Amino acid sequence: MTTNTSLEERMAAVEAAITQIQEEIAPLKSSNWLQQISGSFKDEPAFEEILALGQAIRRGDESVLDPSEIE
Repeated sequence: MTTNTSLEERMAAVEAAITQIQEEIAPLKSSNWLQQISGSFKDEPAFEEILALGQAIRRGDESVLDPSEIE
């Protein structure tokens, strides 16, 4: 059976660990997700094609939606 002192020490260690974890994840919560991914597709060959297809669809050109090309 554990003594009160060791239980108190263990609780203090758990509380300290929780505080450390909260401090580590705090910057992740406050950062802008868009800034984190900005530029991540710059070297992706299909990205420009995806942008062009999205613009065509927004203009109403649904002919770019060829169901036979969907895998």
